[in-house]
Amino acid sequence: MTACVLALFAGGLAASGASAQTAPAQAKQAARKPAVAGPAIEIEPKAVAILKAASDRLAGAKTMSFTAYVSEESPSRLGPALMYTSRYDVALQRPDKLRVTSPGDGVATDLFYDGRTLSAHTPASNLLATAPAPATIDAMLQQAYTTADIYFPFTDLIVADPYKAIADGLRFAFYVGQSKTVGGTTTDIVAYGNKDVFVQVWVGAEDRLPRKMRAIYAADRLKLRHEMTLEGWTLDVAIPAEQ
Repeated sequence: MTACVLALFAGGLAASGASAQTAPAQAKQAARKPAVAGPAIEIEPKAVAILKAASDRLAGAKTMSFTAYVSEESPSRLGPALMYTSRYDVALQRPDKLRVTSPGDGVATDLFYDGRTLSAHTPASNLLATAPAPATIDAMLQQAYTTADIYFPFTDLIVADPYKAIADGLRFAFYVGQSKTVGGTTTDIVAYGNKDVFVQVWVGAEDRLPRKMRAIYAADRLKLRHEMTLEGWTLDVAIPAEQ
């Protein structure tokens, strides 16, 4: 089933060695075909219910902490993709406290937000950069993206309304089944997306917390995979001041 839906994103015509004599005929045939704006709309109520339940669980939390392991493919100089992994330790308190520590591969960084200031620290070089920030996590994340190109793969999970990002332009959502091998618990698997991205998510069947996400972007001709594993969820537990 997944392969069939992914095929919707693999559009495009491969033309090699086409002669000038066959080109007009091919052009006429292509002209008769309707333009494809994206995958057909297919939204299953069961899939939407799971996505909404997960979104509501996250939106309702006053405090939240988790660890995200993000793996992204990048083309190698030989062609086949290489996989690079980053780790993010996240702690937040709504509406105006956030800390993101990234001790994974590459340069370790710490990001702090306290409702007034956004600070970025690189421990290895002991460099600290600060900037004034708006009063909410959502507004800060938007400002960080538009002014400094800072974006976290888990951004849509920590905003005030996670389902809004899902519902915006939603074209398909369907239930895949259950898994007992992801996140050490039983998860419900849902696939959803819009004209830009295909997402597969594993959501805890009991606690409705996301355990894994996988995305492929329609505009990416290489169909590189972006995966995120989410562990160590803690909701509505007091976060120490140093976090």
